[in-house]
Amino acid sequence: MLLQEQREQVVEYGKKLVTSRLSTGTFGNISVFDRSKNLLAISPSGMDYFATSPEDVVILDPDGTIVDGSRKPSSELDLHCILYRNRPDVGAVVHTHSLFATVLSCMHWSIEQIHYLIAYAGHEVPCTRYHPFGTPELAEAAWAAMGNEVNACLLGNHGLLAVGGTLSFAFDVAQQMEFVAQLTYYTRLAGGGVLLSSAEMAGARKAFSQYRK
Repeated sequence: MLLQEQREQVVEYGKKLVTSRLSTGTFGNISVFDRSKNLLAISPSGMDYFATSPEDVVILDPDGTIVDGSRKPSSELDLHCILYRNRPDVGAVVHTHSLFATVLSCMHWSIEQIHYLIAYAGHEVPCTRYHPFGTPELAEAAWAAMGNEVNACLLGNHGLLAVGGTLSFAFDVAQQMEFVAQLTYYTRLAGGGVLLSSAEMAGARKAFSQYRK
């Protein structure tokens, strides 16, 4: 089966989306990109993660053309493909509807540099304007917000997008940004936290560069 390993990863981490409370029901989506084959494996649209098998995962090229699989790919396919086309460092994309990240997205707040774990995303995590799900406009807005340096963004009135060189790292980015989103929310309620300086964040990013990829 084409991209067997990547398909199995999508199935495994799809279940983790639910058990880690990063999404509920059939929402959220995951993909993995094999640059040597120039193909990506993405979760199918609208399927229960615990009922999804590797055969259900859809294989496409970065332009969105289906190469293998009988299922409909995630409605957020454009969101994944635009990052693979423009970010050579990206090998996986994770999109969640985690609670605190989504609350912040509904407020159009960024995830602030309130904790050193924001270094997983590189910098403060920006929030886009609202665009309907599954549209090219949403994909373009996410790419514009993240550029070449940020590993996550909030999608206005929608949720969180996270990327990484591997699926393990992209998923970790999603988890840690949900944690920092929660800190951002509560520190704002408490009157505002003390944000880390640019120099302090640079030190954290340097430390993380040796921690894991």
